[in-house]
Amino acid sequence: MTESLPFADRTDAGERLAALLDDREVSADLVLAIPRGGLPVGRAVADALSVPLDVTVARKVGAPGNPELAVGAVGADGSLWRNDDLIARLGVSEGYVDSQAAREAEAAREKRDRYRGGRDPLNLVGKAVLIVDDGIATGATTVACVRQARAAGADRVIVAVPVAPPEALADLETEADGVIALSTPANFGAVGRFYRSFEQVPDEVAMTYLVG
Repeated sequence: MTESLPFADRTDAGERLAALLDDREVSADLVLAIPRGGLPVGRAVADALSVPLDVTVARKVGAPGNPELAVGAVGADGSLWRNDDLIARLGVSEGYVDSQAAREAEAAREKRDRYRGGRDPLNLVGKAVLIVDDGIATGATTVACVRQARAAGADRVIVAVPVAPPEALADLETEADGVIALSTPANFGAVGRFYRSFEQVPDEVAMTYLVG
């Protein structure tokens, strides 16, 4: 879908995403936002749908010597997505993948618990869950979040974002029950280029979006 760009900021993107969800009659029992940037978007969507908001956290498993290149991604619960083609092409050992995944899962758990501040997680069993972020570049961590929601008992998992490249959405469609984006530009580059204001969201600010 083509949508007027850029977004003013993440809240604007969330409001416009919520309007698209309404147009498509997409409903959900709750919204899970990927921190930090996904929380302003998720707050706007959750408010529009009148449903609770929680976080879902995953971390990239970087390649040896190149941590920005994802050979996988792991959720806070240990749910792992592996890029088996890349692992084989780079000759990455199973031991490396396992050890890095365990380390990143622990970091994801710490971040999730810090954001929740002692609050109990929302119950996902039998629920329709909407996973929201401010955009998708490769989709690796988003896949891990989808798997995490399924492992927690979600009945239906839909990913909704303001912007993402077509190839990332195609990969996610094999994991989620639905994938929705306001804009899918072929010449992608990076999420931030589709926003007029895309400053980093500090943890202490991001956490305030969970109180609503």
